[in-house]
Amino acid sequence: MSSHSLPRNERLRSLGAVRRLFEAGESGFTFPFRYVWFAEPDTERSVEVLFSVPKKFHKRANKRNLLRRRTKEAYRLQKQILTEGLPQNLDLALIYSSKEILSAKSIAHAVHRILESVAERL
Repeated sequence: MSSHSLPRNERLRSLGAVRRLFEAGESGFTFPFRYVWFAEPDTERSVEVLFSVPKKFHKRANKRNLLRRRTKEAYRLQKQILTEGLPQNLDLALIYSSKEILSAKSIAHAVHRILESVAERL
């Protein structure tokens, strides 16, 4: 499989893992995203990610889908920042928290800053 793919096993789907992420994870904000991450040492190496665009800010589904697609694409192209030298299991949630619809380039820049900040804290 290509290193720039986003297969199903790299997406955070387990309800228990999502609960653990939001209860025990660390969070931060980089415009336009709020992000939450949880690293579990001494387990197998994997990165699972969750993308969310709340209905609170974007009522129309087509706008939410557009922002979610742009975020997934930005993550997919830059995920090697997290996977290089990762010694542990990492869960990450990216929550789009702006009322504006930003360009793909600015979303990619924000995702890049988030991934670098999480990688340096590990």
